Amino acid sequence: MNFRLLLQYDGTDFHGWQMQGELRTVQGELTRGLSLLDDRHVNVHGSGRTDAGVHAEGQVANVQLQRAITPWKLRNAINGNLRGDVRVIFAENAPDDFHARYSALSKTYVYRAVQGSVISPFWARYAHQETRSLDLDRMRRCGSLFVGEHDWSAFSAAQSDVESRVRKVMAFDISDRWNGRGRCHLIEFTVTANGFLRYMVRSIVGTLLAVGRGEIDEATVERAIQHGDRNLAGPTAPAHGLTLKSVQYEA
Repeated sequence: MNFRLLLQYDGTDFHGWQMQGELRTVQGELTRGLSLLDDRHVNVHGSGRTDAGVHAEGQVANVQLQRAITPWKLRNAINGNLRGDVRVIFAENAPDDFHARYSALSKTYVYRAVQGSVISPFWARYAHQETRSLDLDRMRRCGSLFVGEHDWSAFSAAQSDVESRVRKVMAFDISDRWNGRGRCHLIEFTVTANGFLRYMVRSIVGTLLAVGRGEIDEATVERAIQHGDRNLAGPTAPAHGLTLKSVQYEA
């Protein structure tokens, strides 16, 4: 039976999603628990890899099990074998051909930044602190450059095993609001694309923060996109501000 899982995790103490030997990873934790449950080694497939320190509000995974079990009991059994920083929020039966990665149409990430001289402990693990002033209007104007299909070589890791660095960004939004819980000014960068390269969102956000500080202009960002020159882009924003928000599939 094929099961689809909706996961949430705090990525602080994980070495990312993908299994890496003895290092603690989300995929590794799920594989360990599910293999015990099914009395054999099982393969857990995620919609995509998240790097060390990156969080997830809507990661999707699937797993094929031989054991007959209801989705409700499966969810509880998995959670009973996990630490509190990762949880299966929902489990359901899925068609045999459903694959968390290859069936995905698009994904949405959100990067959060707190602007101010103090960051609340409620946000310290989940948002980047930006102490300098930012020109949000300038950032939004520049942000429109990132919508569309481009080669994202300037905004990704130098070493990558992907065949193509072309991805289509369908939506990009920068919102800012007062957050009552943290008593802070919270900025959210939300991006939806048909796929992402490693460090892509963090590189885009780091570049836009540099734009907001007046360190990079819009013309330079446009050249970085057109020519794939990483030297024209800004620094990569820290991992802990990034969260996988959701994964979109056919209804």
